Amino acid sequence: MTYQVKEIFYTLQGEGTNAGRPAVFCRFAGCNLWTGREQDRHRAVCQFCDTDFLGVGPDGGRFADPDALADAVLARWPQRSDGRALGGRPLVVCTGGEPLLQLDAPLVDRLHDAGFEIAVETNGTLPAPQGLDWICVSPKAAADLVLTSGDELKLVFPQAGAEPEQFEGLDFPRLLLQPMDGLDAAANTSRAVEYCLAHPQWRLSLQTHKFLGIR
Repeated sequence: MTYQVKEIFYTLQGEGTNAGRPAVFCRFAGCNLWTGREQDRHRAVCQFCDTDFLGVGPDGGRFADPDALADAVLARWPQRSDGRALGGRPLVVCTGGEPLLQLDAPLVDRLHDAGFEIAVETNGTLPAPQGLDWICVSPKAAADLVLTSGDELKLVFPQAGAEPEQFEGLDFPRLLLQPMDGLDAAANTSRAVEYCLAHPQWRLSLQTHKFLGIR
């Protein structure tokens, strides 16, 4: 399998339970809910996406096999003088687009061989390969949810047709509400704060990377 990757970069996880943790982000190209082209946004299943996952970027590429992609991911992590990863077990966050269109068992195995803990950020409409260490599902209205268990469910809020109470019975130990960005970001943040205070099973998730001006 050839993997098409928009970008690979080292940063701090900006949102969710692991916010603030250093990680290599591996952003796969492509999504099953939107083409990524602005002219198609009006007919996309998810119309609020603000991520560029179209094509291959200058710090991404096309990788012919799992070894090549795992080596590229490892190269972004800080190394000690003896070539080993600095700072304990490194983390890779597989995201997109929709990473489960491409992330498969051979790549999971190879990333583990390279020493990585593997997290995925997915819309939950596709099954996940075995062996992932952290599964974050971000449901989208009008998209059928296949992944109904994981480590965290992170709901962009508000979404008509994807109200928080719909997801409370699923098998996620952490429920996070993330205000939708855009022109109404301030109002959405206030609503999310109010909702979490009234429904304390939900935590507030903020996109701290945007506040900090990092990727």
